[in-house]
Amino acid sequence: MDTKTSYWKGIDKIQYVGHQDKKSGLGFQYYNPEEVIGGKKMKDWLRFAVAYWHTFDQRLVDPFGDGTAQRPYDKYTDPMDLALAKVDAAFEFYDKLGVDYLCFHDRDLAPEGDTLRETNKNLDKVVDKIVEYQKTSGMKVLWNTSNMFTNPRFVEGAATSPYADIFAYCAAQLKHSLEIGKRVGSENYVFWGGREGYESLWNTNMKEEQEHAAKFFHMAKDYANEIGFDAQMLLEPKPKEPTTHQYDFDAATTIAFMKEYGLDKDFKLNLEGNHANLAGHTYQHEIRTAREAGLLGSLDANQGDKLIGWDIDEYPSNLYETTAAMYEVVENGSIGPRGGLNFDAKPRRSSFAPEDLFYGHIVGMDSFAAGLRVAVAMKEDGFLDKLKKDRYSSYESGIGADIESGKADFKSLEKYAIDKPQSELIAATHSDHLEEVKDTINHYIIDTLSK
Repeated sequence: MDTKTSYWKGIDKIQYVGHQDKKSGLGFQYYNPEEVIGGKKMKDWLRFAVAYWHTFDQRLVDPFGDGTAQRPYDKYTDPMDLALAKVDAAFEFYDKLGVDYLCFHDRDLAPEGDTLRETNKNLDKVVDKIVEYQKTSGMKVLWNTSNMFTNPRFVEGAATSPYADIFAYCAAQLKHSLEIGKRVGSENYVFWGGREGYESLWNTNMKEEQEHAAKFFHMAKDYANEIGFDAQMLLEPKPKEPTTHQYDFDAATTIAFMKEYGLDKDFKLNLEGNHANLAGHTYQHEIRTAREAGLLGSLDANQGDKLIGWDIDEYPSNLYETTAAMYEVVENGSIGPRGGLNFDAKPRRSSFAPEDLFYGHIVGMDSFAAGLRVAVAMKEDGFLDKLKKDRYSSYESGIGADIESGKADFKSLEKYAIDKPQSELIAATHSDHLEEVKDTINHYIIDTLSK
């Protein structure tokens, strides 16, 4: 392991500098990891993780242009030398940023060989180095996963592929990935169906493909149990891209799939902000859906652009959205038993300098820390709790209490309602004053973050 080379020269450890009038270099204004807020340290609420693929592998390509990224390990041309150098650079990055967790796909770490045996050998060599770093740094793995979407063999899916040889290959690849998860102590294991969907229904047996996916997930959990890998299993919804339709469209669809195939006892959800937008939802909606189903597992932190209809994986900076997301987390008591916030995000193509990776993570970490501060303030004041309690107060007595308790039926409700004049029904409703509510939330954001 390279202990002498500094890959991120000129960058010191990122420190909490507190609220200032304007940004002063590389420092956190709102994220103070040891500060206790809402009964827990901020670092325990947030459990930030760095995504290996976007941070160290992403070259900032887009559909119209080549990569622009300038990285301090670009001098390495041999694929394995480059893979090993990235590990050194990554652990120096984690230390300087001050995070405790990382996330990775198997194919992020090492180049593929001609056979899976050769690929596994390459991968194990890099994982050996990661494990050695873990011993000295204390870095943990929030989750690992398998890349079953990039290679051309996955052109028509992985577990949902119409070709049995591909299903078999995926099972073998995942077997080794689960073994690696146990080696590095992954707290979660994520399944993202990058190409688990269809391009056209005319040539697709949709139910058969979904049954194959469910069978695959059950096999994965069975093998994890067999080897003693007790990570929380997570499914990650996404509606489209790269396929026309993906089976894990959104949180509600994925929950229905889990219940249909008996996966809801062993699997929870990993949710992403940009994926929520592509499904036509807010991030808050997706988190609320999972939370209320008792299936919130972990979160990927990024945001999309409402002017761009595809998955751009931008570092989160919208304080209103991070406040809404963290309000759901505060209501839940945590992100999840083993969940965290993984920055599945990358700099913009014009932000190609090495230090932009630090600035990107800082704005993301500060944005979610700010959201946490505001969410806790609203929770402690009881502002939103009172708002909802007042709105539904008619169910606390009278006919409302009968409905809630199950005492009412259609006959009793008809008797209650049939002669009520329209004026009484209209008088029973009240304005929600939504504009005032939104204005109040704005004041919470401004006032809380000004202190």
